Amino acid sequence: MEEERARKKLLILYATQTGNALDVAERVGREAERRGCPVHLLSLDQYDARCLAQEGTVIFVVSTTGQGDTPDPMKGFWKDLLQKNLSRQWLEGLRYAVFGLGDSGYQKFNFVAKKLDRRLLDLGATPIVQRGLGDDQHPSGYEAALDPWIASLWNMLNKIDPNYFPNGPDFLIPYENFMAKPKVQILYHDIDKVDSQVSSKSDLNHIALQIERARRMSPVKFSLDKPDCILKLVKNEPLIKLGFKDKEVHHFEFEFATSPIPYEVGDVLEVLPSQNPAAVDVFIRCCNLDPESFITVHPSEMENRLLDTCIPIKLKTFVELTMDVASASPRRYFFEVMSMFATAEHEKERLQYFISPEGRDDLYQYNQREQRTVLEVLEDFPSVQMPFEWLVQLVPPLKRRAFSISSSPCAHLNQVHLTVNVVSWTTPFKRIRAGLCSNWLSKLDPEQGVYVPVWFQKGSLPPPRPSLPLILIGPGTGCAPFRGFVEERAMQSLTEATAPVLFFFGCRNEDNDFLYKDFWLSNAQDGGVLSESKGGGFYVAFSRDQPRKVYVQDKMQEHSEKVWKLLMEGAAIYVAGSSTKMPADVLLAFEEIVSKESELPQESAARWLRELEKAGRYHVEAWS
Repeated sequence: MEEERARKKLLILYATQTGNALDVAERVGREAERRGCPVHLLSLDQYDARCLAQEGTVIFVVSTTGQGDTPDPMKGFWKDLLQKNLSRQWLEGLRYAVFGLGDSGYQKFNFVAKKLDRRLLDLGATPIVQRGLGDDQHPSGYEAALDPWIASLWNMLNKIDPNYFPNGPDFLIPYENFMAKPKVQILYHDIDKVDSQVSSKSDLNHIALQIERARRMSPVKFSLDKPDCILKLVKNEPLIKLGFKDKEVHHFEFEFATSPIPYEVGDVLEVLPSQNPAAVDVFIRCCNLDPESFITVHPSEMENRLLDTCIPIKLKTFVELTMDVASASPRRYFFEVMSMFATAEHEKERLQYFISPEGRDDLYQYNQREQRTVLEVLEDFPSVQMPFEWLVQLVPPLKRRAFSISSSPCAHLNQVHLTVNVVSWTTPFKRIRAGLCSNWLSKLDPEQGVYVPVWFQKGSLPPPRPSLPLILIGPGTGCAPFRGFVEERAMQSLTEATAPVLFFFGCRNEDNDFLYKDFWLSNAQDGGVLSESKGGGFYVAFSRDQPRKVYVQDKMQEHSEKVWKLLMEGAAIYVAGSSTKMPADVLLAFEEIVSKESELPQESAARWLRELEKAGRYHVEAWS
């Protein structure tokens, strides 16, 4: 009997980049357990792919990142799955289901879920249900696809083997009886006994240590908790004419305040933003917490003898450094737990409606579409007093924000530059929203001695060697990494021969948002690295300066002979900027140019460009 119970445990494997796939995997797990089916939930980087052939049933939940990229926790698993020695019968005994999370605004929508599904089929596995494809662009978000997919999954699983659900797929353990315990426990420490290291020092190493301590304690598995270094802000300069509507871009210059970190052009700087102190204070008051208390946070199952390894941290500091209370929207599970702690009947009813199948669309409109913050939701339901353990588990984590570095370390010793678009938007109900990190950065004053914790990461634009011809396409703040590329090549050209650089830039108006105008023009004249005399060129599309809108792809078409000539000389293509339509439009322009100049059909041109990508000569860095 015990053996039978173990055999019927449902294995759920997930791969997440931002937390959405984990959220879906946990929901699938909760729903299975409410139907009496035990589950085993694992991230794909915790699972050995060689064991897959021994499994009976596996549910996969995977996200797609960037331009069809595999999320980091899935990379090793995917490599194992692609081994050539695996036979077409290897997974013959496996039944599986795949749910993918993606965004149809991207060209390779749910690419990872689709290729995983195909590979499992190729290896002989049998699908339980058709793969589900969640879409962030849908009016109800990914749950519009998830809800029917889950219902179908339980029905099909029950038909395959009724032992999964002893009382049938429609039986549900009442929510009150099922309510899980939080995954973390909080220990409060006597202030007199707290290690002297947690006193309020101002040295930079202490700032880095505080960040590391807080984020290591968080139930969210932050990677590389300790900042690589601390930077000092030395310049914050608006790049767009004052009063230009709908747009604000700033140029930032930082100096290394701690040991310099070597970086390359094309690298990415991740910044941990500071939250509004007033919002943090309101959140702490709203939750009846003591901001001055010292805490440590531990997994619930940890033994008592292991609980002493963490150094206590002030509760307010923990919230500031790990919990996004005033910019991120909570997930559906937040509302499920809230419904358990609501004491006002009308609030409990509204929350229970929100988490019901009938209330799904209304919850999406209230929460995700309006991008309500945790603090706003808690203020809307004042009778809810969630224990701090649940808040620590369920409040969205404070994430680092990534920016393309816009400087060359050769040109700016001991410095790092960023080009940041200050993000703001209006919700469907006309509420003004602002990006947490970009707005915080835009208001920083270098005169105030501002220090910022940062991490350096490799981006998707590898640094080119000096002899490689370049075709760069970077409209708007997409020009940021290419400022570094051009600076670096200008420095290299002082001591060695360098290959031509062709750069297509785009903005709305020449007078208002021509970012780094003087820099580009100086490098495009007098034999500079962007000059036509050096075989390159600098061409700008001003989309709003004439009746017909002109974009970078139009300028590329105008100079198709030069583009083709450089491609024939072995040029690499680099594209950076908004992820919406631009990368797809630019790829189409390249297809048309290659087709026209080579006199081949467009399908052949598309194949040729795919080969260029495989050869590492077509790179895209796009962000939403």
